Amino acid sequence: MGKFPFAFFGYVVVTLAGRWFRDRGNRMAYNEQLASRVRQILKRKRNLEEKKMFGGLTFMLNGHMCCGVDKNNLMVRVVQDRYEGLLKKPHARVMDLTGRPLKGFIFVGSDGYRTDSALKFWIDQAVQFTRSQPPIKAKPKSLAKNKKR
Repeated sequence: MGKFPFAFFGYVVVTLAGRWFRDRGNRMAYNEQLASRVRQILKRKRNLEEKKMFGGLTFMLNGHMCCGVDKNNLMVRVVQDRYEGLLKKPHARVMDLTGRPLKGFIFVGSDGYRTDSALKFWIDQAVQFTRSQPPIKAKPKSLAKNKKR
């Protein structure tokens, strides 16, 4: 028998581990269907940008976080004056990624955005927040990298 059983066992372990890591990398940390619905609603907005943040996908308007998708939750940033009232809506809860609540951010469960009109309501709340903020200007790139020493 010699080394064969150990070599075969090593091959199986490496193959399975490789598949696990490969497959794990292809999994989305957010609901792609929900992200597509959000894109459809925001597609006509100027200065729209998508960024991967918070382990999900975030939509930025004028440099401010507007809304996003985390797993099956809709993340919404709302105007401070409306925060407490919006938390009382069905399927809305405090956003607490780290165990500490983020004031002004709300998670909406899947039943809270099931219809297109419900999703549009929440996104309109987020757009209202970004409109209440001054646009963030792009930071100039550092010239330090280009200087010769």
